[in-house]
Amino acid sequence: ARQALIEQYIEAYNRLDIEGMLAVLTDDVRFEHHAGGDLSVATDGKAEFEKLARVGAALFASRRQTIEELHEEGDTVMAIVAFHGEIAEDIPDGPGAGTVIEMDGTSTFRFAENRISQVVDRA
Repeated sequence: ARQALIEQYIEAYNRLDIEGMLAVLTDDVRFEHHAGGDLSVATDGKAEFEKLARVGAALFASRRQTIEELHEEGDTVMAIVAFHGEIAEDIPDGPGAGTVIEMDGTSTFRFAENRISQVVDRA
């Protein structure tokens, strides 16, 4: 059941389907993104998550996370993921439109009420 929730979340992410992502999250979901070991962004609750997800989706013409491995550790599941994305528009002081970004990382998921209650991404 937990693996199916993760797969639904990732598939929705890949389709830029914000509603599909929200459908598998608890109302009080916690999201964190860590880059280079530092916490770069965090949200609490579905409303904050949705705002961030919409901004993130708009940055990419396309994006895909591929799950390479899943590891269950007690009440968490860690996914080792490969990311491939193409920037939609020029980002000020950042990459230009059409730039391809590829990286590996992990996403750790916690669960409550048969939904995902926490997502911690590390890249």
